[in-house]
Amino acid sequence: MTNANTRRPHIFGIRHLSPAGAFYLRTYLEEKRPRLVLIEGPSDLGDVLEPITRPETKPPIAILAYTKETPVETILYPFAEYSPEYQAILWCRERGAACRFMDLPSEVFLGIARQRLGREEGPASERGEEERLNVYALLDEQAGEDGHETFWERTLEQTNRAQSYHQGANLFGESLRELSAGQEEDWPEILVREAYMRRQIRSALAEGFDPGEIVVVTGAYHVQGLLDPQAPPMSDREFALLPRAQASHTLMPYSDYRLSTRSGYGAGNKAPAYYQLIWEGLRRGEPSYAASAYLTRMAAFQRQQGMGVSSAEVIEALRLAGSLAKLRGGVQPALRDLRDAAVTCMGGGNPASLALARADVEIGTRIGALPQGVSRTSIQEDFYRQLGEWKLEKYRDIAAQDLALDLRENRNVSSRKAAFLDLYRSFFLHQLRVLGICFASLQQVSQDNATWAEHWVLRWSPEAEIQLVESALKGDTVAQAASFLLKEQAESAGSISGVAQVIEDAFTCGMEAALHYATGALQAMAVDAASLEELAQTASRLSAVIRYGSIRNLEAAPLTPILQQLFLRACLILPGACVCDEAASQGIAEAMEKLNRVQLAHEFLEQELWLGALEETARRDDLNTRLSGFAAAILLERGAMDEESLRLQVLRRLSRGVPAQLGAGWFEGLAGKNRYALIARLSLWEQLDAYLASLDGEEFKRALVFLRRAFADFSSLEKDEIAENLGELWGLNGQQVSEQLNASLKGEEQKLVESLGDFDFDL
Repeated sequence: MTNANTRRPHIFGIRHLSPAGAFYLRTYLEEKRPRLVLIEGPSDLGDVLEPITRPETKPPIAILAYTKETPVETILYPFAEYSPEYQAILWCRERGAACRFMDLPSEVFLGIARQRLGREEGPASERGEEERLNVYALLDEQAGEDGHETFWERTLEQTNRAQSYHQGANLFGESLRELSAGQEEDWPEILVREAYMRRQIRSALAEGFDPGEIVVVTGAYHVQGLLDPQAPPMSDREFALLPRAQASHTLMPYSDYRLSTRSGYGAGNKAPAYYQLIWEGLRRGEPSYAASAYLTRMAAFQRQQGMGVSSAEVIEALRLAGSLAKLRGGVQPALRDLRDAAVTCMGGGNPASLALARADVEIGTRIGALPQGVSRTSIQEDFYRQLGEWKLEKYRDIAAQDLALDLRENRNVSSRKAAFLDLYRSFFLHQLRVLGICFASLQQVSQDNATWAEHWVLRWSPEAEIQLVESALKGDTVAQAASFLLKEQAESAGSISGVAQVIEDAFTCGMEAALHYATGALQAMAVDAASLEELAQTASRLSAVIRYGSIRNLEAAPLTPILQQLFLRACLILPGACVCDEAASQGIAEAMEKLNRVQLAHEFLEQELWLGALEETARRDDLNTRLSGFAAAILLERGAMDEESLRLQVLRRLSRGVPAQLGAGWFEGLAGKNRYALIARLSLWEQLDAYLASLDGEEFKRALVFLRRAFADFSSLEKDEIAENLGELWGLNGQQVSEQLNASLKGEEQKLVESLGDFDFDL
């Protein structure tokens, strides 16, 4: 391969997801009958060739290579049934020919990716793709097409002979190379790859294969690079200098949807299900099959959705698509023609009416499958084993599905496994959640106090598979990986709330050992320096574990003394924490609410201690008045503040001598809870009315900022009841007052209110 007179192997340039490329490559292989087929793909992944060809393997599938050390870098090589590479591998198995990948080893690809880390620019492959897309745009413009997909389909997918495809693809790759060579950011990587592929070809020749016995299958862009007589193969020294990252690899199921998102010449197409129809048409020997199947499936989908589409409309759409194809210079309708015809004849001219049908027929919902035990990491094997064990296999679907769990024991079954099936499912799904695997998403449950109920949404995706592989660095099973991660998080947590999060996660995952480990970490952590918000957050998490431990069959008693310690500390620092500005008051109020709920949930937490801290907070004048008002609201709700105490507080807080923003801020806090009890107290509204009437213009503006915030989320019904009170005080009709309260602000009023946002309280 070092001079122009040297015989060369046969080279067939392809697009990586091309039905015509796959079909005519098989024709080409039948004609040449090679003893060896070299395929563009990482040369160290040859062990996946045999499982790829098993009858149980159903594309789409992908080879995933990944680094063995964090941060995990990955590279994907997806295959559809109509991938030329996949069909070449199948042909070799059927004919007994040798088959090898010939591109750079995956460890080198990953080493190059590692070298890019830390650079300001994006990945070289993405930058090179952008340059190629610019060239595609010029080609599309000259061809009069609406995009590169249509150009490629009309020019190459609709060819009717192997020689036409072969020559056309090579010419396309050669032209693209001439227009963009050297301008792409990943050009050095392209040259390195091609030098290595030439090295692999030379190696095959050195083994004794005759050039005529070898067929090379590569992207059309690389054909000229492999044929260049002036470009030598990579030397041993050059190969040794290449960057490397220790790597592993696995086969994984893939999906039509994921194929569609990897659009572009080098990666895929935007309509994988439609391209599957093209492939089926080629195999049937029916060039028009894709067009008729596309429109009939579109009509079938619409009918399933309750929207009538007649056979006559389908026939008319097919005729229109054929006419559009001829007008645009095509032989058969392309996807562009079919879309336009479907919208006109079946969608009433409205593209939106066919949007779901298009997604179904063009993208598809197919998910690949692999034989049990094929080239998976141990954590992948454990994941699929548990899908079967906990009867979750039907949720391995591209469509999202709901799963409602009842964690209580089912006493109508005989075995413990069946009795606690939903609980074991919950443990498994929470472990996946902790690992960040996107297969399952926990939703909010609407039932009050339904501690036994969980609602999940399950949806499989290739991303979930990749995340599983990345988790293999943490453990051999899902549970081991989750345990490792929780221990790591507990050790690195810089706060008690961080450890409490680990405790709660270990509890929901059903991991008793991790729960005990995290509990010990929390016991060893000092709480003296913790803020009130952090104490409240931690107490709330521990409270949930203690209350619901029996539901998950876990012993949470060791957490009781820790919760007592945290709660005591929170009571002691509550008044001091309320010396804060307005920005911090919201977080403190939320912490007070959490602590109040925690105390109500546990008799072993001293009620008198908590109420004493609230009473001091409500009484003191040197604290944030909003928080003093909120403390009073909690006391009122718990029946720990009588009418006389409230009256005195109102008289003191809403008096002429108190700055307007302080009085209104106190009322905002008071209105933060138990509103109906406040609304029913006419004396409170009488005092508020008198207070506001006593303010001058500037003071009223100050008060209005806080009062607007206090009433911002009152419902219309609550405002109506307040209007009744005010109407009684002012001697007016309550309905009229309500209309004024709920009416939209007028122009001048709106301007005045908007100006309050910039009110300067330091004046």
